[in-house]
Order: sequence, then C-alpha cells, then structure tokens
Amino acid sequence: MKIEINQTTLIDQVEDSLLTYFKKNDLRRGDSIPNENNLAAELGVARSVVREALSRLKMMGLIHARPRKGMVLTEPSILGGMKRVIDPRVLSEETILDLLDFRIALEIGISSDIFRKITPKDIEKLSEIVKMGIVFENNEYALISESAFHTKLYEITG
Repeated sequence: MKIEINQTTLIDQVEDSLLTYFKKNDLRRGDSIPNENNLAAELGVARSVVREALSRLKMMGLIHARPRKGMVLTEPSILGGMKRVIDPRVLSEETILDLLDFRIALEIGISSDIFRKITPKDIEKLSEIVKMGIVFENNEYALISESAFHTKLYEITG
C-alpha cells in the first residue's frame, strides 16, 4: 500500500487504500484485518490517521471492532446508512423528489415481473394493506402503509 500526494485529504487516501487492500487480499465478511499499528507502518502514516479512516469504515458498517480480539470486516446494511440521512425534515424538496423519481424508476423496472408473478393471494394482500392504511386529510397513506405495500410488490418479484 502506498499513499500518493494529491488534492484529497490524507484520511480520504488512507480510507481508499484500506478498501483497496481488503479487495486485493480477498478479505470477506468475518476476516480479521491488521491492527492500527501495522496498517500505519505499511501506509507510512501516523496511527491517528489510520484510526480516523477506520472510524469512518466502522460508521459505514464495514468494520466491527471486537474488544481484545481485533477488527473484522462486516457486511454493511445497504439501507442502514441511508436511513440515518434520509429524513424528510432535513432534505430539500428537490432531493425528496429525486428519491421519489428513483423509486418510480425501480418500480417501472419491476412492473413486468409483478404482472408475470402476481397471484390472486398477492392481490388480496395488497388490497388488505390499502384498506388498513391510515388515510390523512390530503389523501396520502401513512408511511407504514406505503412501506408495507411496496415491500409486498418487491416480494412478488422475488
């Protein structure tokens, strides 16, 4: 592993080098990774820089630290990180509309699978979800109903 001098921060470069190292060494979920001292020596940077880069990877759910046993690679939840930042209270209307556009694109992409695979039992379940949904004055369903409905659509596609 080697750090190059460029416009990104040293921590960014170390983070990228760590990800490259994991891939080059074919490390998988549950595999141990070298300790901070070894990584710092190999990269030629201070241990504090490695610690910060590892902290970022921990926050993303890529690494799990086990007390007195070292660190292992983990598989992050794809939506876990998004759940932390996708909050309509802090996102602009434009960003929310972009997310809805993305959802529409996904659903259009799976629509042929839905029509091919849907069963009368699936239609009955979707109808129940719609009936049980809490309707607000502006004719919008509660988020839990929206989630249940779309989850069922994705289940139908397999």
